[in-house]
Amino acid sequence: MGKPTGFKEYPRELPRRRPVNERIRDFREIYLPFAAEHLTHQAARCMDCGMPTCIAGCPLGNLIPEWNDAVYRGQWQQAVERLHATNNFPEFTGRLCPAPCEEACVLAINEPAVTIEQIEKEIIEHAFAQGWIRPQPPERRTGKQVAVVGSGPAGLACAAQLNQAGHHVTVFERYDRIGGLLRYGIPDFKMEKGILDRRLALLEQEGVRFQANAHVGVNVTAADLKAFDAVVLCLGATVPRDLALPGRELDGIHFAMDFLTRQNRLVAGDDTAATRQAPICATGKDVIVIGGGDTGSDCIGTSLRQQARSVVNFEAADRPTADRPDHQPWPYYPTRLRTSSSHEEGGERHWNILTESFQGHDGRVTGLTTVDIRMTPRPDGPPRIEPLPGTTRHWPADLVLIAIGYSGPETNPLADQLGLPLDPRGTIATNDHFMTAEPGIFAAGDAHRGQSLIVWAISEGREAARAVDLYLTGTTRLPTKGCCDLPLVR
Repeated sequence: MGKPTGFKEYPRELPRRRPVNERIRDFREIYLPFAAEHLTHQAARCMDCGMPTCIAGCPLGNLIPEWNDAVYRGQWQQAVERLHATNNFPEFTGRLCPAPCEEACVLAINEPAVTIEQIEKEIIEHAFAQGWIRPQPPERRTGKQVAVVGSGPAGLACAAQLNQAGHHVTVFERYDRIGGLLRYGIPDFKMEKGILDRRLALLEQEGVRFQANAHVGVNVTAADLKAFDAVVLCLGATVPRDLALPGRELDGIHFAMDFLTRQNRLVAGDDTAATRQAPICATGKDVIVIGGGDTGSDCIGTSLRQQARSVVNFEAADRPTADRPDHQPWPYYPTRLRTSSSHEEGGERHWNILTESFQGHDGRVTGLTTVDIRMTPRPDGPPRIEPLPGTTRHWPADLVLIAIGYSGPETNPLADQLGLPLDPRGTIATNDHFMTAEPGIFAAGDAHRGQSLIVWAISEGREAARAVDLYLTGTTRLPTKGCCDLPLVR
């Protein structure tokens, strides 16, 4: 702790966002630069709390008080060293993580939490600006070959760790560019893709090999994978949940990820014939986004940038309270009302509302019907949904985006070829060491734990890499979650 009274002297402060009327005209990141003096004040707010529950709140076990203290003292190289000790990609989490560490901050019991995520982002960006982040290939190679299937955050973290352990790592990605969810699921206004490309270039220079357009189970078979000493499946959870409702077959009703992926391709300059043949565009349309999570929020921000005529967001759940609910006490991550930058930019939000049917004309959606509902908690299962009489409403809609989550990984035909059983949730079943029923084949990330956070994906990728290293060599020096007394592995 750099300054014992820092949390008393300095209020919580974050960088300003670009004005709404400016930022909705482009897809660049929305935050303005943050002065170094202001960042020092934010780091000074980190308390001498004795038991840093922020570390426990972080799925990676980040050594948060250590790098906060280093920032306050101006010891930036030490700060980035401690940051990289537990997190391969702080430039990703510093932009995209919902910061469960901040909800677990001791200061958050009765004050605004320390700005942990912002400090994390500023540390890594300062290190890149100073030229401190250079390729660090391993000193020796083991001769073992490992295939990582999927290049999202779990796959990249797993590949980075296994490469540092000295194994030869090949990452297979079914799409034409590397990055998975980071490439095609995250809008550029949240993370510009140059940030991703910068890290991918480093991984390649360190020895990680990437193969795009390599759809494992299709043009890369299970037989091809047998040439590797180990395989790690980081497929993500990409099967979208659907709405089996009257009118669902109408044109103009799309899954959120199809919409977001197309826009990311356009921002990247991929205005291909395939993209033009199947346009999903909000320009001049009445847009309804069904689902109130991060993906739904991303659809709102993207629709507004495409100059939609109107944007309406539906959420079936109760409107959360602004304060922490009583049944989710500190330091648990609470369900509370969160207003994203996209919500700030426009559109309407409605809670306790359920879609009943879609209407259309000449095969295209023109609107939908909803009913207001009451969610009644039940001790032995999910809440009971009760439609409220007399609340039926009709909404105009030219474009409907379904963003109600994902049911699990796309496992076929790969799972059939490898003979891998699934667990009752539809995710790939493993033992406690991430290994599937097939020896030498592992699974990590959303394909293993189900739809979750980017920080959990990175954590799982790191932990799976440790398990693979142990399987291949009988020992491992890769650090486990939150372990700071082992050799630092970036």
